[in-house]
Amino acid sequence: MPALAPLPPVDDTAAVVAWVASEVGHLTLEGADGVRPGGHRGGQTAADTALATLDITGYARSRSTVLPEERRGASRLSPYISHGLLHLPQVWDAVADAPSSDLRRYRDELLWQEYARHLYARLGDALAEPLRHEAAPSAADPQWDEQMACMAWVRSELEDNGWLVNQTRMWWASHWTVRHGRDWREGEDYFFQHLLDGSRAANRLGWQWTVGTGTGKPYGFSRWQVEKRAPQLCRSCALREDCPIQDWPDAPAGPRVADSPVQAGRADGAAGPGPERVVTTEEPSAVWLTAESLGDSDPALTAHPDLPVIFVLDEPELLTLRLSGKRFVFLAECLADLAERRDLEVRLGDVAHELAGTALAATFAPVPAFARRAADLTLAELHPWPWLARPTTQRLTSYSAWRKGVSL
Repeated sequence: MPALAPLPPVDDTAAVVAWVASEVGHLTLEGADGVRPGGHRGGQTAADTALATLDITGYARSRSTVLPEERRGASRLSPYISHGLLHLPQVWDAVADAPSSDLRRYRDELLWQEYARHLYARLGDALAEPLRHEAAPSAADPQWDEQMACMAWVRSELEDNGWLVNQTRMWWASHWTVRHGRDWREGEDYFFQHLLDGSRAANRLGWQWTVGTGTGKPYGFSRWQVEKRAPQLCRSCALREDCPIQDWPDAPAGPRVADSPVQAGRADGAAGPGPERVVTTEEPSAVWLTAESLGDSDPALTAHPDLPVIFVLDEPELLTLRLSGKRFVFLAECLADLAERRDLEVRLGDVAHELAGTALAATFAPVPAFARRAADLTLAELHPWPWLARPTTQRLTSYSAWRKGVSL
């Protein structure tokens, strides 16, 4: 399939939206007519600006604040981290001078991201299976009251902006599964469709932690959290005198999983940690970028400043995922920004077919899709993933067990 139309300037949002609608609108959840941007601009320039202006002073106190927005302590860097515009080691170093309590709490969140990637590298698609406990059956009414201001607001934030503070992700996941007994994997898919930081690793781990399949301790969501983190939602709610989440949900732990995937070794199809050093078999003729590593600091990209760059939108897979158009807008902005500095070609089709016969330099990505695609490609040069803490034999049964084996 020929390359797609040239990308428009990254700062012309209307033109980027039109490009997405024209070139890949048929792949989006909303269809070509429904494509619109989310709440973050994509691209290395935007990522660099966000990191340069990052100030985590007060993070430990305000990281869970939901409303008002100006009091939130969340850094909003997650979309740039998920797409490799900012790497975890880079963000880790950038906050070194922060107040000690804020530094510890923020770096702990970065380590949670790394732990999620370690799990995904070892388990791959098995991360969609309960890690330690089955989800507990819910005795509550499965009907979802659409009048709840808190849930309506979270839905709007997710579907309109494509980003949520972690507190509201937990609210939604708990309400979805712990209180209403819905399948957590369906809820995780819904998040993945809309989140600009959509990462199966972080998303699945977050859901498993919240619904209790990862820890055996479901997170209970009630009115108390909303009144503490976003009191104006309760004040404006039509159900404020008859709140359906006034009390804590009945949230017992589900039964233990007999054959927990996290207890086993690397699962079939999982990517693993990748090479420790550059592996070269022949001279590459192009750099292949993946959605996990779109930044200027991508190791393969920086190693070959004069080679052309290819990015392939995997049409067969994207047809099944049906991601929101705002995710494609963010991706297009990332690519448009890079195209201002590099000879970039964007293609649409089957990855193996589009890259057949091309000797590629690429950066390993610890996701199952990379392992599947790499088997059918000519990887002339494979670069290591920029881990914050390279996986070894750390125990992955829990974050705390894993953390003990990480020397950071």
